[in-house]
Amino acid sequence: MKKITPTISRRTFLAGSANILVAPMVIKASRAAAASNSITFTAYGGSFQEALEKAALKPFTEETGIKINIVPVPDLAKVKAQMLTGNVAWDVFDAGGPTLRSGSKQGFWEQLDPSMFDLENMSVPPAADSVTYAFFAGGIAWDPKKYGPGKHPTNFAEYFDLKKFPGRRVLPNSAEETLEAALLADGVAPKDIYPLDADRAFKALDRIKPSIASWASTSTQRLALLQTGEVDFSYTYANRIKATNQPGGGTPVAFSFEQNLLGSEGLAVLKGAPNKENAMKLVAYFLRPEVQARISDASGFAPVSKKAAPMISAEARKWQPDITNANHLVINDAYWADNLEELSQRFKEWVLS
Repeated sequence: MKKITPTISRRTFLAGSANILVAPMVIKASRAAAASNSITFTAYGGSFQEALEKAALKPFTEETGIKINIVPVPDLAKVKAQMLTGNVAWDVFDAGGPTLRSGSKQGFWEQLDPSMFDLENMSVPPAADSVTYAFFAGGIAWDPKKYGPGKHPTNFAEYFDLKKFPGRRVLPNSAEETLEAALLADGVAPKDIYPLDADRAFKALDRIKPSIASWASTSTQRLALLQTGEVDFSYTYANRIKATNQPGGGTPVAFSFEQNLLGSEGLAVLKGAPNKENAMKLVAYFLRPEVQARISDASGFAPVSKKAAPMISAEARKWQPDITNANHLVINDAYWADNLEELSQRFKEWVLS
């Protein structure tokens, strides 16, 4: 497998987003919380959360003495509720690029000071109110003991080919990534994916819908269904599969790097965060080269820090995609920032139909 290059030139990132408030908000922070020596951090659970705890969160606490409270699942609806009620309980929001961009458009995040970062060291510069810290690969996974070479799908066209590869499948319970996968499966070239042809994507999904055993909301669920044999094939992430091939990871699972969706993972600080100063310290900490290397070693994600690349272990590099592969699709964060709400509603209605 080719080694990932440290500079992410194919991505389209905006330097910032307009803060457009969706509704009048009165934001306040608890005095008790503001005086505390802590941070509340959103996380996804599973092996990725464990990797972040090991590589970044616990070392940060050891260095600074600032305690980190982890709450489950980054959810913009919950952020909006906190903003509207004026009771902001979270500090640092960890999510994919499209989610962060959508939150930016709605005015949910604090502005970041560029001086927090070594800008020359970053392959992607920070936006005005969020920062990318890693890149991930989503793709197709299977149990290699059940399905040998040629017996499992390796790209999205094959994943949607129920005749050649019959079996139960899993897809994310979200429009983002699922619609892109459907269009790739239907023959749309990666360079022509955006703007999404939603009608075509849903028609492609209609064909595979009877074989979807679960529309799983989390990557932990998608992996668990595969490891327990409840499904035959699953869409999940390379870092999750990496964890299954390590001691204590359960049933080892295989992952295809033939065709992937490449996305960004980033951080934002909630507007009115009760521990804003501490939160900013944590965000800056995540971008240190040595921390970036530890995150990559623990998770398999690719770093933003150029200086981190040579620090990454050879084992971790095995789980990083070749971003020069023309079969891959880089998720367009700016597109989803403009269309997330509308397409998410349509997708939810389609799943229930």
